[in-house]
Amino acid sequence: MREYSSVCAFVLVFFLVACTRGEDPYRFYNWNVTYGDIYPLGERQRGILINGQFPGPQIESATNDNLIISVFNSLDEPFLISWNGVQQRRNSWQDGVYGTNCPIPPGQNFTYVLQVKDQIGSYFYFPSLALHKAAGGYGGFKIISRSVIPVPFPPPAGDFTILAGDWYKKNHTDLRAILDSGSDLPFPDGLLINGRGSNSYTFTVDQGKTYRLRISNVGLTTSINFRIQGHKMLLVEVEGTHTLQNTYDSLDIHLGQSYSVLVTADQPAQDYYIVVSSRFTSQVLSATSIFRYSNSAGSVSGPPPGGPTTQIDWSLEQARSIRRNLTANGPRPNPQGSYHYGMINTTQTIRLANSAPIINGKQRYAVNSVSFIPADTPLKLADYFKISGVFSLGSIPDNPTGSGAYLQTSVMAADFRGYTEIVFENAEDTVQAWHIDGHSFFVVGMDGGQWSPASRLSYNLRDTISRCTVQVYPMSWTAVYMPLDNVGIWNVRSENWARQYLGQQFYLRVYSPANSWRDEYPIPSNALLCGRAVGHRTRPL
Repeated sequence: MREYSSVCAFVLVFFLVACTRGEDPYRFYNWNVTYGDIYPLGERQRGILINGQFPGPQIESATNDNLIISVFNSLDEPFLISWNGVQQRRNSWQDGVYGTNCPIPPGQNFTYVLQVKDQIGSYFYFPSLALHKAAGGYGGFKIISRSVIPVPFPPPAGDFTILAGDWYKKNHTDLRAILDSGSDLPFPDGLLINGRGSNSYTFTVDQGKTYRLRISNVGLTTSINFRIQGHKMLLVEVEGTHTLQNTYDSLDIHLGQSYSVLVTADQPAQDYYIVVSSRFTSQVLSATSIFRYSNSAGSVSGPPPGGPTTQIDWSLEQARSIRRNLTANGPRPNPQGSYHYGMINTTQTIRLANSAPIINGKQRYAVNSVSFIPADTPLKLADYFKISGVFSLGSIPDNPTGSGAYLQTSVMAADFRGYTEIVFENAEDTVQAWHIDGHSFFVVGMDGGQWSPASRLSYNLRDTISRCTVQVYPMSWTAVYMPLDNVGIWNVRSENWARQYLGQQFYLRVYSPANSWRDEYPIPSNALLCGRAVGHRTRPL
């Protein structure tokens, strides 16, 4: 009997260990969101801090990790955090935008349960409500490859996250009031690198070694150019895709975009400028940091290196040069089973035209003539609980109509496992940046002028990059192919935060009739309920 008990105990332990090893690792974060004094441009401002930090803590993860992020809102207004580029596979409940989540009330908390399923790469998180992004609350989000997946370059000696972008001296509430009054935001007051102005941040490196820099544009309104004095940059990854390893003197990084580059400290031992500057603006803003050799024999010398300013053709050619590394391992192929995205027939074409109409005497921004207004209830909750009157499918057309602009809670219908061609059309004289939550897409073409079916003849159907945020140049178009492989209601938005706030966004409802956990997770038991969803239950009794 004793021998039988020993065997049973061994079997029990074996299965417990097997189950433990079979589950992906967990990482836990506890965040307290507060206001606090910051001095990004040398003057005191009230910023949004996470655990007392601006920018907020870096999220470190590996492919398939489970992240448990408990966020306590110590602000005096509702708050939400979203995860730029993290796809939330089968789980739009965790996306952290108002179309999918109720805000966290002041004095309360919400625990996000994310899995970075089948992803690698460089991303960032940010506050998604009420122009909070203008006060901070953002931070880096890194997903490294699992140890069994080869990476197409040697391990670097160090890994730096660089969060750069424009900044305003006005409080976010004052900027919000400007937009609410019907005006656009003024020109930014400056640029920041990791929350600081010029020469306030130093990256220390050892001579002869190679370092990875993960660079994101976390600004509100402005494209930037990034460069390092006297050094070349080897591009290796863009928003989760390993790239052909082209060398660049400088990189244009548009709103919401993230790039990874390798930089070798192969110059004489001294200090060098890191420079970011604004692109496509009549007044050029710039900010600098220091790239310091640990054995530096001297401080920075000479003026910071200049970069491109308003040249669109230069930027377009650089964008076209960014290609997928077809020999590199990735976390997963596309859902059709291969990387041969150009050999798959599209099931639908969606054309999206941005515009800047005046509606009811106020400045608004629109997509296909529809300027988005938030509903009183998150769209995902209304859809799940079948609450009528919150939104209507088809409330935004899938092609430009040329009609007068109007206000609407706009939601477009899409079928799960479709393969969609999306054409972003920009007839305005400013560069646009578009992001789609829950998905990555293949950037098959971009050019000046008006898109037509004949434009498909110029598409790159072999080795284009896949990413989640793409630019559209003035008086130009950009086309992408996107597998609709993630059930949920997903935000499609301008990454220009003034335009997003004033209506240049909508939601895409990717629908599966199966109602199966295989396609989408059930509503979380801790989901916050608000609006017309109050009184419903997140789980059956």
